[in-house]
Amino acid sequence: MERISWHQYFMAQSHLLALRSTCTRLMVGATIVRDKRIIAGGYNGSVSGSVHCIDEGCYVIDGHCVRTVHAEMNAMLQCAKFGASTEGAEIYVTHFPCLNCCKAIIQSGIQTVYYATDYKNHPYALELFAEANVHVEKVELDRDVIELKPDQSNL
Repeated sequence: MERISWHQYFMAQSHLLALRSTCTRLMVGATIVRDKRIIAGGYNGSVSGSVHCIDEGCYVIDGHCVRTVHAEMNAMLQCAKFGASTEGAEIYVTHFPCLNCCKAIIQSGIQTVYYATDYKNHPYALELFAEANVHVEKVELDRDVIELKPDQSNL
């Protein structure tokens, strides 16, 4: 059996995190990595201790759910909460980051953004990433690579 690549591994982690999302509109996961080690993960959902969209519906203003904390923000805030530096780190996200997450990623010192799915890719976000010398790359998750083969299901 061939090992999956680092990109596949970290992107799979982000897709797994997205399964914890409490957003009914879009499930997103993010994994922050430094030196090939996961330092934080996040998914989109409500503020800790608050009601969730899956329970009470989305709180939409101007087409955006204001109840949701984005996956990228949750991962970066986890780093802040537990004292893990994001300087020079990479982030793997299931969807292209929104403009606000883009700005936070730049400010946090993350140097590379890997994303799996285009999602309302804002041209200004791309411009900001380029100005800040943040490398942005689309890395699709090859689901065939991570499926368990029948003879490995007992592992």
